[in-house]
Parts: sequence; structure tokens; C-alpha cells
Amino acid sequence: QAQLVESGGGLVQPGGSLRLTCKVLGNLPYVDVMGWYRQAPGKQREMVATITIRGDTNYAESVKDRFAISRDGAETPLYLQMYNLKPEDTAVYYCNARKWLGHAGEYDFWGQGTQVTVSS
Repeated sequence: QAQLVESGGGLVQPGGSLRLTCKVLGNLPYVDVMGWYRQAPGKQREMVATITIRGDTNYAESVKDRFAISRDGAETPLYLQMYNLKPEDTAVYYCNARKWLGHAGEYDFWGQGTQVTVSS
């Protein structure tokens, strides 16, 4: 059983930068997509950025041109470089790995999350 562990969160002023890291502990099965999601209090969890095994990326409109998702290997470590952070970026950020199962749907691996707080 694999575990995803996020790190790199913290308190940063508006306009600042942070880099989040997702580390895999144990053996992660082949997955199709990895990404970052975030959830603020009272809000639904939302996709921030994803990257496929092929390297194709996708970003939420609110973070385009400010965030960059990348990985060192085929699946891990996974990074999220965040620039020009805004207060609305404040949330718990979760690492995700997703395996498509065809008719069976999909299976997700999740980390415990790391807190990002953007405030003066």
C-alpha cells in the first residue's frame, strides 16, 4: 500500500512563492494522472493542476500562468511551483494519483495535505 506525503506548505505573503512536493512512500501502482487539488473551508475540493504520465498538463483557470506542475520521474516526486500567490490560494493542498479502471471507474490515492496560507 502506497502513501502520498505532501510537504512545502506554509505561511507566505501575497505575491510570494512556494513549492510543494509530493513524495511516494511504498509502491505506487501504475497510474494515469497525478495532480494537485486544494480545499478551503466551506468549499469543495477543486483541481489545481494535473499531469499525465505522458507529461501533458492541465491547470485550473485561476492558477494559469502562476502555478507549474512537474515531476522528476514518471510519477514521483511531484511538484507544484506556485508564484504570485494570492489570499484566495489559501487552502489545504492535496497530492493525488489516479488510475483509470475503465468500466470500473477510477481509483484515487490521496495524501494527507499540506496547508498553504497566503496572508499579510
